[in-house]
Amino acid sequence: MTRWHDWRRASERAKSHRRLHGLYTYANGLSISFMATLIDSGSVLSGSTTEPCTTGQCPSDTIHANLAGRRQASAVTFTKIYEQAGPGYERPVAYDGVLASDMNEIEGRWSIAGALSGKFLMIRSAGKAVAAERKVAVRA
Repeated sequence: MTRWHDWRRASERAKSHRRLHGLYTYANGLSISFMATLIDSGSVLSGSTTEPCTTGQCPSDTIHANLAGRRQASAVTFTKIYEQAGPGYERPVAYDGVLASDMNEIEGRWSIAGALSGKFLMIRSAGKAVAAERKVAVRA
């Protein structure tokens, strides 16, 4: 059994979901923080994100998106689709990452086909937002 399986089993005891603090970073270095709930149902992933609107053209200051994807061993892939977020948020965002061996981080790349791409980092558990910001700053 993999360590991911151990994390999944622990998450099943906690209603099969985990909260993660995260940052996604554009090629120019701009980073946006977000909160995610990621649900692992075997090899199928689902969940949601909440993040600030950065275009100034959203219906509210906070926007939401749904996540759907897969997990195979430490490889994690999912697509983020925003919910009525407004201009600039119409296209799906593809995420490809790797679950760290300690099962507390997912790091990888995001992309919007033919448009933008960058890096992302998600860290499990409360109190990790500052650590995520520091890690992205160091890795940028």
